[in-house]
Amino acid sequence: MALVVFITLFYKNASYGRFIGKDSSFTLPSRVGWVIMESPTVIVILIFLILFFKNIGITEIIFSLIWLSHYTHRTFIWPFRAKLKGKEMTTGVVLMALIFNLVNITLQCIWIFILSSYDQNWIFSSVFISGLILFFIGMSINIKSDSILMKLRENNGEGYHVPHGFLYKHVSCPNYFGEIIEWFGWALLTMSPAGLVFFIWTFANLVPRAKSNHDWSKRNIKNYPVNRKSIFPFIY
Repeated sequence: MALVVFITLFYKNASYGRFIGKDSSFTLPSRVGWVIMESPTVIVILIFLILFFKNIGITEIIFSLIWLSHYTHRTFIWPFRAKLKGKEMTTGVVLMALIFNLVNITLQCIWIFILSSYDQNWIFSSVFISGLILFFIGMSINIKSDSILMKLRENNGEGYHVPHGFLYKHVSCPNYFGEIIEWFGWALLTMSPAGLVFFIWTFANLVPRAKSNHDWSKRNIKNYPVNRKSIFPFIY
């Protein structure tokens, strides 16, 4: 499935933001759609925490807090910081993302709370620590990159402008680059099949989207830097 999405998104853009089609009749305000489609990532893990709290240890609790550190920001902070006024998202995109997030968080929770057998020493292992460092490096890249875009709108008004500074010196979508690092870190720190599948899906989804954004920016934004890569500095 990830391979199908990876190939498809190189030829067809997801219907949101700048890529929403003129024939997209069923839409929601982007801020509303975003909160709806991301909310299962917070709600479901909290339900699992409550249901299994007596049967889990500190490792599972820390996993949950790491997950929530990303998705609390993504669901309830980012959409209210981003300049989404007047932007629309198709109901199809919202529904597909909602289903994906619901399935994904359920799989993550089944592994963490039911199938896994982590001991308390797991959080001191080199694998966990390495993954944790990568996770928060990726998260910081993602948030800082988004903040630069938000500041760009504040200083230059509506429309699309050339972002500068930080990793924008090298790539068009450092926010996506950060998210890929983040979920590789998650797969590593949990060493779980569910985490690995999520990382592969994230890669398959974000790389072609970054390419689409990069190509669109070169075509439509005046004086867009020609030497920037799409998502991976110096590589692609």
